Amino acid sequence: MHSLPDIQALAFTHIRTNLCRWCDYTVPVCEDSVCYSNCTLNSFCLLSEEICVAVWKQDNDSVSVRTLCHNPKQPLENVLLSNYSSPECVMARQPSEDGLLFVCGCVEEPECNDKLIFDKGPNGFSMLRSKDVIPVVVISLLPPLLVAIFATLGFYLYRTRRPSKQPKDWAPKRTHYQSLEAPEGGGAPCDYRCKLSAAGDDGGSEASSARANCLNHNTEHLPIQLEALVGKGRFAEVWRARLNHSAGGQYETVAVKIFPAVEYVSWRNERAIFSDANLRHDNVVHFLTAEERGGAGAGDGAGPGAGPGPGPRQYWLIMAYHGLGNLQDFLTGHVLSWAELCAMAGSVARGLAHLHSDYAPCGTPKVPVAHRDLKSSNIVVKSRSECALCDFGLALRLDLSLSVDDFANSGQVGTARYMAPEVLESRVNLEDLEAFKQMDVYSMSLVLWEMASRCDVIGEVKSYEPPFGSKVCEQPCVESMRDLVLRDRGRPEIPANWVTHQGMNILCATITECWDHDPEARLTAHCVVERFNSLDQEAGRPEVPSTDCEPPAPPSPPTPSVPSPGPPSQTPAPSTEADALSRPATEV
Repeated sequence: MHSLPDIQALAFTHIRTNLCRWCDYTVPVCEDSVCYSNCTLNSFCLLSEEICVAVWKQDNDSVSVRTLCHNPKQPLENVLLSNYSSPECVMARQPSEDGLLFVCGCVEEPECNDKLIFDKGPNGFSMLRSKDVIPVVVISLLPPLLVAIFATLGFYLYRTRRPSKQPKDWAPKRTHYQSLEAPEGGGAPCDYRCKLSAAGDDGGSEASSARANCLNHNTEHLPIQLEALVGKGRFAEVWRARLNHSAGGQYETVAVKIFPAVEYVSWRNERAIFSDANLRHDNVVHFLTAEERGGAGAGDGAGPGAGPGPGPRQYWLIMAYHGLGNLQDFLTGHVLSWAELCAMAGSVARGLAHLHSDYAPCGTPKVPVAHRDLKSSNIVVKSRSECALCDFGLALRLDLSLSVDDFANSGQVGTARYMAPEVLESRVNLEDLEAFKQMDVYSMSLVLWEMASRCDVIGEVKSYEPPFGSKVCEQPCVESMRDLVLRDRGRPEIPANWVTHQGMNILCATITECWDHDPEARLTAHCVVERFNSLDQEAGRPEVPSTDCEPPAPPSPPTPSVPSPGPPSQTPAPSTEADALSRPATEV
């Protein structure tokens, strides 16, 4: 049926022209005389004479970069490129009436227009630090500097002048991190979190630490021993590690996701997502803490047995470890029963519904979160009946205080194979926050299809294939997915033998409604949860409590919070986090 896209995809993989970054608008990340485009997308140039080009603009206080393929014989921004034979993209100043304009061209090196090199001379990048920019920087930094000074002074006076109320007999000093295990006594996680939220505001209390979602604000690092590298991607690597509890040998097995210094923005965004205590849920990977390690004067190595000397600056995320790995690898090696399919797929829907909800399970308002890179390799398998979402490096908090421009600047991100049609077409309604949630629902439908394709009730179970299988190459680009999903309205095939099973027929109908071309016609994640609850009732299984449904009479509307940093516009590498997450083991 789709033989033409098959041929195009096959031919596309053998194109030998330049591979270039290609984004209409991104905000660059700069350090010294080098900037990076911060672009998530790339494409092969269709014509052999085209080269990779980057256009850097500064207008008033805003800086933007445009990357693309371009024929150097044609004008770009009303100028002709003069030097484009180098494998490096060296920026050249161009005349402009609307601020600063730099253009560069390069060939031979893949994505060479990602790294933008500025000369340090009088016409190069150093002029950005000229007398025209310095006053703006000083004025921008002055208010927060004054606030920090007054806050520090107030805190100092409070600590030095308040009367001491400490008892003579000190209780045993508590460790500065929280265990990954739930509290003993059988209390529900929701009850536990609500009790913590109702506790006092004493900054030194255990409850206050838990409300901060276990972020480690201490100068002393957790006693972690890295054991083995279990996953490595483009932006981070994941280690299995021991979190030691005592000298007696008790420990927990945790996953440590380590970002190098150049990927600080990605680490910061994921840390900001996890910093919301209301994010905690059984179907979201449990987060322990975030730490900065290494650098000048530090004694933290990157691997086991590292020496005492200072290592390179690193940024750590420490979370639960799940030995069954990610869902994609699990489906590759296992066939699911109908009961396992319903349980695991239902847990994925509950995790996504919790992210999208305006309320935490116990009824307190929370900021909804759009995952924006939901796929089977970003889901961990906790057991043969439960999964958890992970890898929030590209997630976006749908904060009411953010503007349309803030959402637009967050970039077109995700994995091309799982991108919704409106994302591929760049026609997302940025004024409607529900649009971001419906992108996730489309991606979830492809994950549900993957799980259904490995269930034994469909008859003959074929070897695992990702969505769209061989219709596209192993790592398809946005352009090839546009042809398949937009032009041909292609979706993964649902064979007739699947729907002969009554429950599978309902599941396939749900999947079809979730990948509808029209975002507004798709089911919500909450509706999908209700579908799975209905399947459980029909099968005679007890219904899983819907911990993510909103209360009928919320105490107050969601309070807009300070916007968290927007995620970097990156093309995500294959997930490493999901391969590394495992349940705690407490005895040697």
